[in-house]
Amino acid sequence: MDLAILGFVIAVVALVGGFVLEGGHAGALLQPTAALIVFGGTIGATVFSFTLSDLKQVPRLFRVGLFRTIPEPTETIELIVSLADEARREGLLYLENRLGEVDDSFLRKGIQLVVDGTDPDLVRNILEAELYAIQERHNVGAGIFEAAGGYAPTMGIIGTVMGLVHVLSSIQSPENLGPAIGMAFIATLYGVASANVLWLPLAAKLHNLSKKEMLLRQLMLEGIVSLQAGYNPILIRERLTAFLKPEARQEREEKYEE
Repeated sequence: MDLAILGFVIAVVALVGGFVLEGGHAGALLQPTAALIVFGGTIGATVFSFTLSDLKQVPRLFRVGLFRTIPEPTETIELIVSLADEARREGLLYLENRLGEVDDSFLRKGIQLVVDGTDPDLVRNILEAELYAIQERHNVGAGIFEAAGGYAPTMGIIGTVMGLVHVLSSIQSPENLGPAIGMAFIATLYGVASANVLWLPLAAKLHNLSKKEMLLRQLMLEGIVSLQAGYNPILIRERLTAFLKPEARQEREEKYEE
């Protein structure tokens, strides 16, 4: 599990803890009516903005944002180099025997295209089209939570205005105005807090995961093209090492120096 849940807990505890330390009562933050207006309105507006096929992905996107991590590409580099070495010794058709060991569908598809004798330019075009489609799906997924993060504060303001309308209709009881106004502003708190603690951070996490995944798949694409061209496995390793972080690159250099 990644640090997503820990970050969410830290944010909530910091906000509620700060309120309590200022002399507030945590129970005062619980307002079911405000929650209904803000969260119900946010969900409704978000549903209005996307298609059913997009929204079906929301449960999976929550799991991805909370639990998924993108592995470092070191193992992928070694796998591609190993395949390249075998292809030089046994021929490209031999790689068909190794397809069962390739877990990633994108990499497996690329190797299958190579084994089938597909033209190198066509292989690159097919895989680049696949990357584009993946990127677009990722953007739609993150866009759902970005939209929710945009609607939530506005729904909070709407809830507050509705609460103030109710307060002003009971202005004949001045002694109740203070608590009633305070309760009305809980809706704004819910809207702003949910946007900046849940919806927008989740969207940012999905964008971050998408960038890392796209970098890994770009590495795979370059490895597949180099493998098909018959490059020396050592040169392929050097070419793909450029995709590593500086510290990982330094660690690999020290490993091979030993």
